[in-house]
Amino acid sequence: MSRAWWVFLLYGLLAIAFGLFALFRPQSTVWVMIMAFGLLALGDGVVSLLSVFRKDVPLPNWLLLLYAAASIGFGLLALFQAQMVATVLVWLLAIWLIIAGIARIVFSVQMRRLVEGNWLLALSGVLALLLGLLFVARPNIGIATIAIWLGIGALLYGVLQVALAFYMRKRVVP
Repeated sequence: MSRAWWVFLLYGLLAIAFGLFALFRPQSTVWVMIMAFGLLALGDGVVSLLSVFRKDVPLPNWLLLLYAAASIGFGLLALFQAQMVATVLVWLLAIWLIIAGIARIVFSVQMRRLVEGNWLLALSGVLALLLGLLFVARPNIGIATIAIWLGIGALLYGVLQVALAFYMRKRVVP
C-alpha cells in the first residue's frame, strides 16, 4: 500500500484542480455536474430497459420499464435542458432551506426555557431562512454557491490526499 503513494498524490492533485475550477468557474462546474448526472441517469435507464429482457432480474417488468423511462427521461432532460434542471434543483434547495429555517426558529422559541444557548439554533434558522429567500430571489446565486462549496470541499480533500501521499512516500521501505 505504501508503494502506491503516487496514486494518492495524483488523486489529490486532480481534486485540487477540480476545486480551483469550481471556485473560479462555478457556473461551468454546475453545468459539468448536471451533464455527468444526465449521462449516469441515461446509462442507468438503458441498463434497466435491457434488464426487462433478462430472466434473472427479480423485479417485475412494469417496474423496470417505469424506472427505465424515468431515468432516460431525466437523463435526456439534464443533457438537453441543463439550465432548467439546475434552476429546479436550486428552487428545491431554497424551499428546503426556508422550511428548515422556520422549523429551527419555532423549535428554538419552544425550547427557550429548556435549552441554554437556544439563540444559536434561532440564528441558524434565520440564516437558513435568509439563504433560502436569497436563492428564491436570485437562483443563479444558488447555483454558484453550490459550486463554490463543492470547490472548497474538493480543495480540502485534495490537500489531505497530497499530504497522505507524502506521508506514505516517507514510509516506503526500499
